Amino acid sequence: MIYDDKMKAIQKEYGTLKKKIMDTSNMSDQRYYRKISIRFKELEEIKNCHKQIKKIEKTISDNQELIKSENDKELLELAQTEIEELKPKLEEKIEELKELLVPKDPNNKKDAIVEIRAGTGGEEAALFVADLYRMYSYYIDKQGWKVTEISSSSTGTGGLKEIIFSVSGKKVFGSLRYESGVHRVQRVPETESSGRVHTSAVSVAVLPEADDVDIKLNQNDLKIDVYRSSGHGGQSVNTTDSAVRITHEPSGVVVTCQDEKSQLKNKNKAMKVLRSRLLDMEISKQEAERAAKRKSQVGTGDRSAKIRTYNFPQSRVTDHRINLTSYNLDNILLGEIAEFIEALKLKHKEDEIQS
Repeated sequence: MIYDDKMKAIQKEYGTLKKKIMDTSNMSDQRYYRKISIRFKELEEIKNCHKQIKKIEKTISDNQELIKSENDKELLELAQTEIEELKPKLEEKIEELKELLVPKDPNNKKDAIVEIRAGTGGEEAALFVADLYRMYSYYIDKQGWKVTEISSSSTGTGGLKEIIFSVSGKKVFGSLRYESGVHRVQRVPETESSGRVHTSAVSVAVLPEADDVDIKLNQNDLKIDVYRSSGHGGQSVNTTDSAVRITHEPSGVVVTCQDEKSQLKNKNKAMKVLRSRLLDMEISKQEAERAAKRKSQVGTGDRSAKIRTYNFPQSRVTDHRINLTSYNLDNILLGEIAEFIEALKLKHKEDEIQS
């Protein structure tokens, strides 16, 4: 039977979780109880699908035995007809089981926070940050999602040193998560008189938007500073102490926000980013542990890894994780990145089934 070894492990996990769900003492921890309840329902669905596969297989096997021993022509035809009808149903159920065996990540349904930062390449990198922000904005609009800018830092010449924004909609993180990593651009800068191609780099981090249930923050762990916000060149944007810097001392994560004139709004935005960064740290740790058990991985992974190159002279875009190349750079920068996102989702699914 298909996946017998995996099903033995699932049966064992199912029994263990059933006992934990029946134990009322576990209900006091809302986050933990929700986690085991979701997993229990997933396992139950897998068990039911596996049971249906076994039932179909037995019916096919019984009919095959009947054909070997039966002489009645009418019965033989009925048995053969039923076998032919059940074979495609069996294949369908096996595919369904494969899908169910891919671990469900509850974070995939979450909204996301995206951080894009200029790396090597100076002003050219900052210009590409702006290009990527526009690219994602176009893609997000095509999906019917919503973008809300959280903070940004401009160069004054059309570039962005960094930009942080949230994306809300249906299963946002599940689609955008594979954009995390280093995006490399190869093109001739406008300031380059000799026409020489320069290579610059931009880092993208896609974080699942966390809530209070995901990340419990102890206020004693937070150091909150307020100060006057300033714009490009150091000029004052605001005459009040509205900018907020929050330091999560146990992890060392620091978040600042100064785009709003209201200190409270800046604090709320900063807290949203902080929660998401802490949740992302947990996910990255889990991904690293799982990646150590298998050879390949497409996930949040190593943020320092070069994942994609945008070559302007050849109008070429290559994703290095899946060796996918497109010669449609102009349209990709207009948000036509679904081909890459769907291919990365498929690769991730295949890796999960094989692991």
